[in-house]
Amino acid sequence: MQSNSAKPTPAVPATARRARSRLRWSIITLSGLGLAIAYLDRSALSVASTYMQDDLGFDQTMKGILLSSFFWTYAIFQLPSGWLLDRFGPRLIYPIAVVWWSLWTAATALAQGVGTLLVTRLGLGMGEAPVQPANIKVVSAWFPRRERALASSVFDTGQQIGVALSVPVVTALIAGFGWRAAFVVIGLVGMVWVIGWWKIYRSPQEHPRISQAELDYIEGGDAAVPETGQRVRWRELLRYPTVWGLVFGYICRSATGAFFLTWYPSYLVEDRNFTILELGVFGAIPSLLGVGATIAGGWYSDWLVRRGVPISRARKLPIITGMLLASTIALTVFVDGNVAVMVLLSISNCAHSFAGAAILSLPAEVAPSASVVGSIAGFQNFGSQIGNIISPILIGFFLTLSGNSYTGPMLFAGAMAILGTLIYGFVVKIRPLNENIPAESRG
Repeated sequence: MQSNSAKPTPAVPATARRARSRLRWSIITLSGLGLAIAYLDRSALSVASTYMQDDLGFDQTMKGILLSSFFWTYAIFQLPSGWLLDRFGPRLIYPIAVVWWSLWTAATALAQGVGTLLVTRLGLGMGEAPVQPANIKVVSAWFPRRERALASSVFDTGQQIGVALSVPVVTALIAGFGWRAAFVVIGLVGMVWVIGWWKIYRSPQEHPRISQAELDYIEGGDAAVPETGQRVRWRELLRYPTVWGLVFGYICRSATGAFFLTWYPSYLVEDRNFTILELGVFGAIPSLLGVGATIAGGWYSDWLVRRGVPISRARKLPIITGMLLASTIALTVFVDGNVAVMVLLSISNCAHSFAGAAILSLPAEVAPSASVVGSIAGFQNFGSQIGNIISPILIGFFLTLSGNSYTGPMLFAGAMAILGTLIYGFVVKIRPLNENIPAESRG
């Protein structure tokens, strides 16, 4: 079996190391592709809504409610999704979810008014609820601790890729075929992914293509999420302040990031006077840059672990740095030029993304056993969706009260990033939940 040190032992041949390194990265790349499709589907309304308002007759306040509505069911179904993933595993639950949300995405083309559009968003939210807990579960099964943040960053780039693609892809489909056809086309993409997932994904212990060297490496001493150990009942997880910290920290992070998922295209068109062509060409810049920032954050956190930095500091440093810099979104209210605005938005989104991989690795770091990783991830992502629910509604409310001024929304997003920095810094304790309090000093 492999040594527990950060570097592979010399006794393992180079060919074995190459074999060892290949399969788990292919698995997490496929997992991240599922997330990209999820974000493409959920972000399509953000891009199309400006062009749907005349057809379906809704104002800015109702637009904020519609953009938020996806997250209502998405949040509620986080908790059962985590339990289902712990019970049945991502091989089964993940593709069922993708089929469900793809059907609701395509059904958006049938919307005849606010009511039917609201129903399709609620159905989409139900289907996408398992996606992040599933990806976190895959990482905990396929990667040792020293690669966990980087692996999380690989799948989390799907978020940035999906949002980035939504702008040019949806605008091009709308320009060529209308907004209804756009939802049908992107709804079909998920069905193709399901076929690939079902053929390829297995747990490491059951996968026919895994080498013994890779399996030994995954199951090495630093895997840190034992398959057996103290079992914590689902409801008992809420007794731990760290779990609440994960929930409220993610509320703040998502309240900032939700701007890019919901009102960002409208902001560029309505406040910054971007044309549909400019939106398609330049609108994707923050998300494209965010892909690199996501990878960089995961790599940096794991590099700190390999350097012997205590796990708490190795995870918290990119989180706190990223959350604090994400608050630069508030500075957009003080600049006039569109170039300066895009620079600030790119910095904010990149910083928000830089923190993401380390945050996503936290459920596996604090779980006392693998049997509750999915449940803790479900709680964490539930917090994420509370932020996603609150943010677009408040932005729509601010816009209605202020006569479409984005000053309030931008200051709100910046303030939530700062609050999240404080929560991750002082409330979240990165150690297994069943360890005693004195062990805290190790972080």
